[in-house]
Amino acid sequence: MDFSAIGGKIKELRKLLGLSQKELAEGICTQAQISKIEKGDVYPYASTLYLISQRLGVDVNYFFDIGTTPRLDYVKEVSRQLVIARRKLDYEEVKQIVQTEEKNPLFSQNRRNFQLLLWHKGIYIYHMTNNVKKAISLFEEAIGLTHDKIWTERELEILISKGIIYFEEGHLEIALQLYELAQEQLNHLPHIQDGTIKTRLYYNIARVLTRLGRYSRSITYCKEAIDWCIENEDLFLLAELHYHIGYNYELLEDIPEAKSFMEKSLIIFELQLDTKYITFIKSKIENWSGQLA
Repeated sequence: MDFSAIGGKIKELRKLLGLSQKELAEGICTQAQISKIEKGDVYPYASTLYLISQRLGVDVNYFFDIGTTPRLDYVKEVSRQLVIARRKLDYEEVKQIVQTEEKNPLFSQNRRNFQLLLWHKGIYIYHMTNNVKKAISLFEEAIGLTHDKIWTERELEILISKGIIYFEEGHLEIALQLYELAQEQLNHLPHIQDGTIKTRLYYNIARVLTRLGRYSRSITYCKEAIDWCIENEDLFLLAELHYHIGYNYELLEDIPEAKSFMEKSLIIFELQLDTKYITFIKSKIENWSGQLA
């Protein structure tokens, strides 16, 4: 554990907030103790670090991460760039980022950070070369780097990626089994830091259920995911979830309900300036409007 890195970050955040050592220490410990912590001379008790983190307005895990990973801000930025590229389906960008960082000691010498690269390497290899065996092997290797008894959020994300490949390859029952395992393990986590994991998982479960002809159950998962989005004030996949409900109702030949949910999805896509599906959805709605007139 790098005590000096933690102390340095505490000092940096304290100064950014305009706090003196005395003000930070008030009700927590002595000013002298804060001085020693900032210099890296001593490491605070977990309870002390928690109170310091609360006063500085950050999650206590931030300090634990800093203590084990130098230049955490850089690692987080790489992770953020990978998420953006992945969501844009820009697999060439994902590849470039992974290849750039593979020899970086911040990743090659840290199992959790290297796991991030292996996971995304599997993603771009599948989408760019359709090498299913290699992609699945990379996912399993990535999970094996950190997996113990309890699944972490990252490991569950990799499991979902594995399920997506099986879904795309038409192995629907295997995909569903992987998703259901992820759902079971997600329910065991006391707290979900990244709420989009649950949204993505439920959306992917809904997609495979639709492909299996289980339309009503698919609709149920979509509605639960929508409730989750609203609860967490997160728009991620909200438009897609409304569209998918509409699609299920279309397959059930309930056109009024299909049209209603498609209209809601259209509004959200337009608000998000996401133009990929707008023309397609509008044509569907116009066609149904003519049928229902």
